[in-house]
Amino acid sequence: MTNAAIAAVTESGISHEVIRHGPAGSAAEAAAQQGVELRDLVKTLVVRRGPDDYLFVLVPADRSISWSKLRALLGVNRLSMPDAATAKAATGYERGTITPFGSATAWPVVADSRTVGRTINLGAGERGVGLRVAADAAVAALGGTFADVTDPA
Repeated sequence: MTNAAIAAVTESGISHEVIRHGPAGSAAEAAAQQGVELRDLVKTLVVRRGPDDYLFVLVPADRSISWSKLRALLGVNRLSMPDAATAKAATGYERGTITPFGSATAWPVVADSRTVGRTINLGAGERGVGLRVAADAAVAALGGTFADVTDPA
């Protein structure tokens, strides 16, 4: 079985593993089901810079976005999180399944620097499915960058 995310990561040529797991009530539960540390379960957050201008921020599940760090990195004064319907329109994915792979639009990607050199698990476009990838290879394939953009959760 494939979907847009799995097809896109396959097409990218990077090594990956599709992880199928059950529903999870929390990030800690999802990490346990997937057999990874909480810091290696990475949330893909959609951030709005302006009208029809978004980016993906890859945030380890044990951390949260530092809005001040992200604004400074991007050189902007305002950022926001779109509502669920807007995020789905911008990415093609529902919250909780969002991934930069196979997104409706290839928005820029910023990955927290704590993921450098690690193997991470990302969403895969549908509930109960994840992608295990080398962060360095994934960010390179997506044309993304690494930066310190989070604080402890």
